[in-house]
Amino acid sequence: MNTDNINDKGVFDVFNEYFAHIDDPRQAYKIKHILSEILFITVLAIIAGADDFHEIARYAKMKYHWLTSFLKLSGGVPSHDTFNRVLCLIDAQQFQQSFVDWVTDIRNSIKLSDSLTESPDNKDVISIDGKTACNSRDNVTGKKAIHMVSALSSKYGLVLGQQKCYEKSNEITAIPQLLDMFLIEGSVITIDAMGCQKDIASKILRRKADYILALKGNQGNLYKEVTDLFDKVNTPGFAKYVHQRDTQLEKDHGRIEQRDCITIENLGWLYEIHQWPGVKSIAKITATVEKGEKQSTEDRYYISSLPGKADFINRAVRKHWFVENKLHWILDVIFREDYCRVRTGNGAGNLNTILKIVLNTIKRDTTVKTSFKNKRMMCGWNDDFAPNILKNMKA
Repeated sequence: MNTDNINDKGVFDVFNEYFAHIDDPRQAYKIKHILSEILFITVLAIIAGADDFHEIARYAKMKYHWLTSFLKLSGGVPSHDTFNRVLCLIDAQQFQQSFVDWVTDIRNSIKLSDSLTESPDNKDVISIDGKTACNSRDNVTGKKAIHMVSALSSKYGLVLGQQKCYEKSNEITAIPQLLDMFLIEGSVITIDAMGCQKDIASKILRRKADYILALKGNQGNLYKEVTDLFDKVNTPGFAKYVHQRDTQLEKDHGRIEQRDCITIENLGWLYEIHQWPGVKSIAKITATVEKGEKQSTEDRYYISSLPGKADFINRAVRKHWFVENKLHWILDVIFREDYCRVRTGNGAGNLNTILKIVLNTIKRDTTVKTSFKNKRMMCGWNDDFAPNILKNMKA
């Protein structure tokens, strides 16, 4: 049984560096199990495929001898009620900050080992988007489902942070709080139309980053100005505008998507655009999707603090949608987040943070090329394989 990567100033020690200082909300004389061990076992169990507190406790019982090779477990194996109670009691903001500190150090260590120069085409695109945990709603108490706004780094494949809110409309206040959690300097922030707000654009610029913000009808006059200008694309007079074009084609499992991007830089005659801080270009992306005999076309509009380099903006917008299949889809399908019925206290938010710890840890693994699902099962089946995944908790 290989525990070298866990024992030699290894994973649990690293975990403790970030998470052992979390305040223990339990009454001291009732404490039987070490808080950091409860949290670490929860992470290990979810990595290995556990989906609820009963399965987490069952995992701990089945893996007791392996766990005692690097944990004290002086109080034995915690019950499912203990896992549940602790996750519902610990301070969600404190736990989340510990997560952010951990992933920031991982990101910085990757940056240091990255030999690529930070050219304009190599900037990290950080996508910000929200997702609702459907079953966290409690109809009895009237507690609304939590809506978690997350930031995903496309360059490093890491969830950098998350901010909880109770309604999608609250993303407007949650996004600035999320942007304050981690370093964004030199990055490109992409946000959907809900986050297309002057204050958010201004904050991004103050933090020395750039933005690409989706534009829809919620910005009435600005949206009309931009769409009216792009409606003139095929007219003879359009040639006078400084613009670029780019086309990208993607084929996947019988689905063909073509994205045609047009960007414009000379925005002098527009009125509303000048009320937005730092805007240098606007973009229109026409996405044409073919699947079998069906074809659909959608036009999307954006404002950006970047120059109108059409190929980069086209790629960056595409990377924004990675948040759907590299984060939201995994949380729903692989981790079954929408089926989680934890509604008490801070439980839902803290479990969401643990899912992000697990997701980042598995994503960093390069020892075997297989799916998330398979890696989780392999960790549960093989104690010699588990350290391959767990070592990715180290910065």
